[in-house]
Amino acid sequence: MKLIWKKYLALTLVFALMLPTFVLADAIPGDVIITLGEDLSETQKQALLDEMGATQDDTIIYVTNEEEHQYLGNYISASRIGTNALSSSKITLGEEGAGLAVESNNINWVSDEMYANALITAGVEDADIYITAPIPVSGTAALTGLIKAYEIATEIEIPEEQKQIANEELIRTGELSDSIGMEEATELMNRIKEEIANNPVETEEDLRELIRRVAAELGITLTDEELNGLVSLFMRMKDLNIDWNQVQDQISRVRDNLGEFLNREDTQGFIKNFLDLINRLIDSLRGLFSS
Repeated sequence: MKLIWKKYLALTLVFALMLPTFVLADAIPGDVIITLGEDLSETQKQALLDEMGATQDDTIIYVTNEEEHQYLGNYISASRIGTNALSSSKITLGEEGAGLAVESNNINWVSDEMYANALITAGVEDADIYITAPIPVSGTAALTGLIKAYEIATEIEIPEEQKQIANEELIRTGELSDSIGMEEATELMNRIKEEIANNPVETEEDLRELIRRVAAELGITLTDEELNGLVSLFMRMKDLNIDWNQVQDQISRVRDNLGEFLNREDTQGFIKNFLDLINRLIDSLRGLFSS
């Protein structure tokens, strides 16, 4: 059941985190970009390069611990980020329409689907992603590295505000799941979006009361810090230029790439119904956020 709710949270974040999409300028299918944590030893670097099947033609990008703190430090504890950048990744660009496929090894906090959603937020699509580390780690260095790799590959600088909001939404939902449970955090985020779509808020205080009411209806008690964080996040999201048509397209691609998980009898109907719900919410949200 825990796996099911991880998928549920990840699919929620697909549309919660969506930002304007950029197109890979000169990228061709089969291009490979590798990110390595800067604090890996030489032995570890070589072992990971071998594990990822790296060649001399592959582009290699290094990620520092300072960069991790820069993009995640406002939303996650320093202890969670750590003091060493170790997790690494390999991006293989695919054919148009292939969608994103993510696999990880030795990553114990960021899920495969959370990586996929972060990449969707940055506008990355149609790629196979592999994340790994020499020992079990949180995986935050790889998350930072994947976004950095995209910027370098496309020679497009993603505005800082977009990167910050994407990271905040991802981390805040994950932290909520730690404190109130995966199911509860997912339902809370979905209900807030549904309520905003059906009852547009005019002020920050209106939004605060809406979140309080939804949480109470679900039997959830939020700390002042959690409440303030959600208010800030949703106020900022309303100002984004969200392409809701692209959101729906990415949901379809994520659904296609769930593969074996979707084919299981105990989850197929569950996920299908949930994706249908998201699509209905998107139709409402498109009208709200484009007005």
